[in-house]
Parts: sequence; structure tokens; C-alpha cells
Amino acid sequence: MSSVLDTPPAVQDAAVAHFAARLSFETDPSDVAADIGAGVTGWVLIDSRSQESWDQGHVAGAVHLPTAEIAARAASVVPAGSSVVTYCWGPGCNGGTRAALEFAKLGYPVKEMIGGFEYWAREGLPVETAAGVERRAKDPLTGPLGIACAC
Repeated sequence: MSSVLDTPPAVQDAAVAHFAARLSFETDPSDVAADIGAGVTGWVLIDSRSQESWDQGHVAGAVHLPTAEIAARAASVVPAGSSVVTYCWGPGCNGGTRAALEFAKLGYPVKEMIGGFEYWAREGLPVETAAGVERRAKDPLTGPLGIACAC
């Protein structure tokens, strides 16, 4: 008896549709960092956390727009025709999902950065504070040290 296979895997068409749909809703810190590093335009990274959280540290280059302010301020923050990527604290927080929902309600193409700020920082990516931009030590549990996971 298999706990893994008690419910059989989905058939090919269903699996393809499911995983393709997930990728249309989500991105991750590595892909966001790659686009930022390459100067890719056409999307805006939104930090939906509180001012206090933002001040503690945020993704370098992100725009601060708390979820409660999205409906009122989105048009002044996101250039017309741009897609949006939202994030909040981390995988134990659904704030990025809530922010993505608010943008979707307004008609913006939107994705959520899975892992949020927690995994951004844990992967050693650039974190900005009032003191400037820094890179914190990479957590070896987020991926191999010194090399890319190449996923």
C-alpha cells in the first residue's frame, strides 16, 4: 500500500493544465531576481506589507503598496500595460495572494512571488533598507551554496 499513490497521479492532459496554470499564477525569487538583473521591463514588483515591514527590509527595486491601498493607488504606481508581481512575508502568509487578488479585480495581469520576502532574503538576494542595499548570507536550505539550482 502506498501513501503516495493511494490517489493516483493525474492523467497527462490534467497534469499539463494544472502545472501550466500554476506557472501562470506564480513566479519565484530566482526568476524575479534574474529579470531584475537583466533589466527586463513590462512588470512591476509590489511589496504589499506594512510600512514597518517595508522599513525592516524589502526587495531592492520593489514598490511599496500595502494591500489596503491597492484599489486607490494602483493606477498611479503601475504603468499602463504592465504586469504585476506581488509578495508579502513568506510561505506562511497569504498577503501576497490577497494583493494579487486586488490587482486581478482591477484587471491587471498578475503573479505572486512564492516564498515572499522571506525566501528572497534567505536566497541571499539584494535587500534594501534605509541604510542601503545589502546581501544577507544565503541559507543553504534554500538551494545549493555557490551554484544555481538550475531549475
